[in-house]
Amino acid sequence: MDVLSLDQLGWSAAFAADHAPHAAVGREPARIMAEDRGSYVVRTADGEQRAAITGRFRHETGGDPSAFPAVGDWVAIDGGPDDGAIHAVLPRRTSIVRQAPGNRTAAQVVGANVDVVFIVISLNLDLNLRRLERYLAVAWESGAEPVVVLSKADLVDDPTPLLAEVERIAIGAAILTVSAIDGRGLDEIRARIGSGRTVAFVGSSGVGKSTLLNRLAGEVRAAVKEIREDDARGRHTTTRRQLHILPDGGLVLDTPGMRELALWDPDGVEQSFPDIDELVTTCRFGNCRHNGEPGCAIAAALTSGSLEASRYEAWQKLEREARHQLRRVDGLARAEERRKWKAIGKAVNKHMEAKYGREGW
Repeated sequence: MDVLSLDQLGWSAAFAADHAPHAAVGREPARIMAEDRGSYVVRTADGEQRAAITGRFRHETGGDPSAFPAVGDWVAIDGGPDDGAIHAVLPRRTSIVRQAPGNRTAAQVVGANVDVVFIVISLNLDLNLRRLERYLAVAWESGAEPVVVLSKADLVDDPTPLLAEVERIAIGAAILTVSAIDGRGLDEIRARIGSGRTVAFVGSSGVGKSTLLNRLAGEVRAAVKEIREDDARGRHTTTRRQLHILPDGGLVLDTPGMRELALWDPDGVEQSFPDIDELVTTCRFGNCRHNGEPGCAIAAALTSGSLEASRYEAWQKLEREARHQLRRVDGLARAEERRKWKAIGKAVNKHMEAKYGREGW
C-alpha cells in the first residue's frame, strides 16, 4: 500500500497544534480509516496498522460511545510493529452525529472531520422529501457542507420535475444530477474532492453510494448488487463505515444505509428549514405557537399557499423530536451529576469513618 503524507490524509495546522502535547511524550498522529468490532484500522505517515483504545482512555471517557474514535477521527497513538495503542482523540472539526439506534439515549458519531456531506438520493425511486429534510438537518448540524446528489439519472427520462421538488426542500445546498453509468455530474463531485479533503456519502440502502465510490476510485472498492426488478431498489451492500483513499487525492467515507436517523442535536433543524425559521420571526407574538393566534405568519403562509402543509408538518415533527431529545440529554446530565455527588459523598463518609470511626463520625 502506498505511503501517504499526513497532509494527504487531511492533516492541518490546527490538528498539529492539538497534537503537540501528545507529540511531546512521543505519540504519533494517526487517522481512523475503519472500525471493526472495537478495534481500528489507522493510517500514519508510515502506513496502515491496527490499533485499539487503552483501558485508561475507556475509563476517562466513562464509556461514552461518542467519545470513542470514529471513522475520520485523528488520534494520538503509540505505534510499533504490533497493534498501536490509542490514547486520545483530537478535537473534531466536524462530526456527523445521530441518536444511536434502539432505545438508549446516546450519540453515535457516523463520521468525523468531513468537509462535504453528499446526501445521495436515487431518481428511480419514489422521492421521499421528508427523509431528505431529515438528512439535511443532520448534515447542516455536522458543520460540513451539505450537497444533494440525485443519482441514477440515466434511469429517468427527464429529471427536471424531481429536481424542482428537491430545490424547494434543499434551500442553501448545492444539488447535483449524477449518473455513475454515463458519467454525468461526476466532474462536479470530483471538483469538491481534492487532496487532503474528506467527503462522506450518506443515504438509504441501494441509492448507489457504493457505485459512485467505485466510479470515482476507478476500481471496485465496495461491493454492489443489481437493483431488484420488483421494486427497482438496490440491495444493501456496504456493511461498515470506512475511509477510501482516491487515486487523484481526497478521501471518501462510505456509510451503510441508515434505517434510523433520529436527530441528536436540534441546531440543524433551523438551517434545514430557513424559510420556516424566517416566518417564525415575523409572527406578531414572540411566543406564538402557530395554533390560531392572531398575526401568525405561519398560518398566513399556509393560507396563501407559499408554505406547503407537508413541509410545515415535517418541521413540526423534527422540532418536537429535537425538543424531546434536549430533554432526554438534559435529564441524563442531571442524573450523571447526581451520581457524581453521591459517589463523592460515599468517598467522604468512608474517609471520615476510617479516620474517626463510625461513632466518632
